[in-house]
Amino acid sequence: MLSLKRAKRAGDGDVPVAAGEAPAWGDADDGPVLSLSGIGRTYESGDVEVNALADVHLEVQRGEYVSIVGPSGSGKSTLLNILGLLDRPTSGSYLFEGREVATLDEAARTAVRGRRIGFVFQSFHLLSHRSVVENVSLSMLYTDVPARERAERARAALASVGLEHRADFTPTRLSGGERQRVAIARAIVAEPAVMLADEPTGNLDSRTSESILELFASLREQGLTLVMITHDSSVAARADRSVSIRDGRLTVEEAR
Repeated sequence: MLSLKRAKRAGDGDVPVAAGEAPAWGDADDGPVLSLSGIGRTYESGDVEVNALADVHLEVQRGEYVSIVGPSGSGKSTLLNILGLLDRPTSGSYLFEGREVATLDEAARTAVRGRRIGFVFQSFHLLSHRSVVENVSLSMLYTDVPARERAERARAALASVGLEHRADFTPTRLSGGERQRVAIARAIVAEPAVMLADEPTGNLDSRTSESILELFASLREQGLTLVMITHDSSVAARADRSVSIRDGRLTVEEAR
């Protein structure tokens, strides 16, 4: 089983960050992993401004499993892009593991994304010409994991999602549920601070969706922090806490 616990590295303190350099991210147990305060995101469409997010406040604690649920056009995908450092907020503050990331330059944001955030998408995004173990290993290219350890860790991650027997297959030989498990293994192999899942059951049938949600629950029990975006309230209900979004605003929080 892949360990989801990370040892704190020497020197993980509040050190200055040079331009183009990723901060030395710590693994302190206190404080939220993600903290959004007054986040807004405005897009210009011709002469019209579109407020995709408005005054968003959200904290996700270490080891917590949070779902963000809303209909199409509610702003949930924009919020996921902000959380995953794929987009920048127009206003507000975003603290990731206690450090401001909204103002980091692009090189530093890319480094943080590669080392500290795992992604799972609805459409899997696997390379069809690469083996399953290679797909998982490639996600460690931009981490500090030595090359000689990547294949070993990739196989351990596949074992943790029940797919060690498919390691040398190509994705085209897998079912939809198996492909999503490979995507989850890829997301967790570098032991990120948080895993972000965008409609992870959207392309799956109900039985396969249930197995994926059970896997998420197992990862949560092992200490992984998860944030899941979904339009399905029954899927959202599987998380520790559900946050509703509509018209770019978080409207309801429900503890489970």
